[in-house]
Amino acid sequence: MPTELLSGVFAPVLTPFKADLSIDKRAHLRFCKWLLANNAGLAVFGTNSEANSLSVDERLELLDNLLASGIPASRLVPGTAASALPDSVVLTRAAVNAGSAAVLMLPPFFYKNVSEDGVFASYAEVIERIGDASLKVLLYHIPQFSGVPITLPLIDRLVSRYPDTVVGLKDSSGVLENTLSVLREFPQLRVFCASESLLLETMRHGGAGCISACANVNPAAIDSLCNNWDQPNAESLQQVLNPVRKIFETRPMIAALKTATARLGSHADFATVRPPLVRFGEAQGDELMSALAAVGFAMPGLSGELSQG
Repeated sequence: MPTELLSGVFAPVLTPFKADLSIDKRAHLRFCKWLLANNAGLAVFGTNSEANSLSVDERLELLDNLLASGIPASRLVPGTAASALPDSVVLTRAAVNAGSAAVLMLPPFFYKNVSEDGVFASYAEVIERIGDASLKVLLYHIPQFSGVPITLPLIDRLVSRYPDTVVGLKDSSGVLENTLSVLREFPQLRVFCASESLLLETMRHGGAGCISACANVNPAAIDSLCNNWDQPNAESLQQVLNPVRKIFETRPMIAALKTATARLGSHADFATVRPPLVRFGEAQGDELMSALAAVGFAMPGLSGELSQG
């Protein structure tokens, strides 16, 4: 897959659940179509997808459903990491066989204080077991969740060993200087920030785009900045994004994103989260929507889409 396709805005797609906590595949498909129509690629099975609350079989079934429904594989960047190495291999192989643009891969995230050798071996084992030149890996740095950082020396080792496979990184550290250090040291990589509040600076320094939680709810506006970062109005586009981002990131983010989508998409069950996450109550949801209304937030074209056949 040409690495130039690995650019722009990707949403770690929210996973809708029914009241019984089973996956609502129809709503998931409709939501993915809405995201694509708003110029967001689909980083399914990311953190905000509640991926680590999904079984391997559930992820495979959702991936198959998207492909069977005509979603272009070239717009998919599935998350394929798992605590168990064989599970990660199964998920990664399925993504490669589907023709996905790339996979987004966390480091092994249960054991903490592991050595760089151990983290390198984990990535290397998956890559070697897949053994397919079409595999493209985006490393996923989110140490505040994984507890296992993707360091510059580790990136260097992986890129040196697998230069045609390890092609990029998503930096969810929230630290701009870390993103810029990766861009300086590895200009050949496709580097994505995880917060659109850092998008303009990321793009100015050679970044590839943004894989953002808020791309689920604000995709067109984020895409506008991503495509116009070098234009005179870029600063104003960034300032439009920041208040919306702040509203979501200062609340339990997954529940907040799902509540906004449920309300503006007229699909109440979309607000459901799997334990241990907790769904917003009515008052919490009302407060969120009031805050969003105050900054003029909307999700155009979503209402009614999520419940269509």
